Amino acid sequence: MSKGENREHHEFSEILKGIRHCCQSTIRIERDQIVYVDPFKIEGHPSDADVIFCTHDHFDHLSEKDIDRIIKKNTVLVVPKKAAKKFKKLPVAEVIGVVPFEEHRLEGMNFKTVPAYNIKKWFHPKRKKWVGYILQFAEGSYYFAGDTDHIPEMADIEADVAFLPVGGKFTMDAIEAAEAANTIRPKVAVPIHFADVVGTPEDAQIFIQKLNPPIQGVILKD
Repeated sequence: MSKGENREHHEFSEILKGIRHCCQSTIRIERDQIVYVDPFKIEGHPSDADVIFCTHDHFDHLSEKDIDRIIKKNTVLVVPKKAAKKFKKLPVAEVIGVVPFEEHRLEGMNFKTVPAYNIKKWFHPKRKKWVGYILQFAEGSYYFAGDTDHIPEMADIEADVAFLPVGGKFTMDAIEAAEAANTIRPKVAVPIHFADVVGTPEDAQIFIQKLNPPIQGVILKD
């Protein structure tokens, strides 16, 4: 491995440090805080979440059973605004209801909300105002697309790491997701939403193959 490759490997290792792709679209980030995005099929009752982000209210993205397994008294829960009502009595520090195009500041991070919707499918209509998130940590910025197609708003997204659904049917397929990544141009692109409900491991490989350099494709799935 050359010195240049060593530097590149170190950079990607640092920017992905503490990040796991657990299941479907579930991402767990362990830094100064523990952050979950779209927790689903959580094992045990870790009760360790400082912040939870849910992109929309489908069962595999906003699972009340799984949220119950990871919350603690100082958890902040961030969900689409129309879903926030059902969590008003949840024993957590705060429930934040969001719509696209908002900016928020939390301890240890800032985050933005962006649109997530289907263009030619009915599963995730734009009128629902479901979201993706851009989280800003000291290590970099991270885009979690949620269930979406390759939408025009992606041209305005800036992120160091992009987590994009590749399974097709309900979202982009692998080739469309790669086109979205090539539009966004992150340093690292990570395929999600495959091999659990829809999609296959091969979809993740196709996604990686279709990325334009210098984007680095990385499969993190447990």
